[in-house]
Amino acid sequence: MTTTPTSERTLTLVRHAKAEHVQGKTDSDRGLAPRGRRDAHAIGVWLSDPLHAVVHELALCSPSERTRQTLDGIWAAGACAAQTRFDERIYEASAAGLLEVLREVPDSVSAVLMIGHAPGIPVLATSLAHNDSGSSDVMDRLSLGFPTSALAVLGFNGRWASLAPQTAYLRDFVVPRG
Repeated sequence: MTTTPTSERTLTLVRHAKAEHVQGKTDSDRGLAPRGRRDAHAIGVWLSDPLHAVVHELALCSPSERTRQTLDGIWAAGACAAQTRFDERIYEASAAGLLEVLREVPDSVSAVLMIGHAPGIPVLATSLAHNDSGSSDVMDRLSLGFPTSALAVLGFNGRWASLAPQTAYLRDFVVPRG
């Protein structure tokens, strides 16, 4: 089945789970703290729940150790994607940089999971969702902050190349904890 360029798209933005703080490790080499491992699993449980499950065709992930471990925890809990790409540009990217990565997604892909860092992921989620999108309760939850292991599920119509601020609507915003 081929996806048409104007079909409904889903973007799930995940901020990595809680990272460890170990002296002597570079930032990109920091792994998950015990709570982070539990939370990554909880993200996967939430994503694979039939009530809000999205079949992601592509996972885009920062190559840092904590984002890789977050992705591993998500997969171990039952969520999945047909393809995974680790992209250096996601590490320490601004919202604009993340948007450029997303604009390269082929139109044959209808659902993307992106795992990255703050402030890029939170700023991108906030900038994409227009104020009258979805329920005010969901927008209110997003406005309170985007902690580690939080995820925003956004929908939009059109091509990935045309994704821009204020073009999506916020379907859900949750902070799964393990």
